[in-house]
Formats: sequence, C-alpha cells, structure tokens
Amino acid sequence: MRSGDEMLQQIVDRSALDTDFRQRLLADPKTTISGELGITIPDSMNIRVHESDMRTVHLALPPDPNITEEQLEAISAGLCCCW
Repeated sequence: MRSGDEMLQQIVDRSALDTDFRQRLLADPKTTISGELGITIPDSMNIRVHESDMRTVHLALPPDPNITEEQLEAISAGLCCCW
C-alpha cells in the first residue's frame, strides 16, 4: 500500500508532464485522482486543487490537531487519511 505522500507525488509528477491530465485535475479533482490512483474517494471527502503561479502561492495547512470524536472514528474506520 502506498503512502499518502507517494500518491500525492504521483499526481504532481503526472500533472507536470501531462497538460490534459492537469486540466482534468483542476476541473474535476476527485474523479481524476480516483482514476489515476485506482482508489475510491468517499463522497464525504472534498478535494480542491489550486494552481500556484508567479504571483500567487497556495499554502495548505495540516488539519487541526484537535480532532473530534467523529473524526477519530472516521480515521479508525479508514474513511479519512488526513490525520
């Protein structure tokens, strides 16, 4: 099983080489990522892809470390990969 970092790197690498893939990723990230990685992404998970340029840089903060009981249950059930 690949780690989240490895899967992310695969997506970033492909988007750098394949313009069509990059456009699909920006337009419909969930479907594009699911197809590329061969995984199912739960309906409850949102994915937003932002494209940095020379004037705008996007910074993604990790999830708040103070997770709720519901989030903890989702993690233990394998429904979330972010904590």
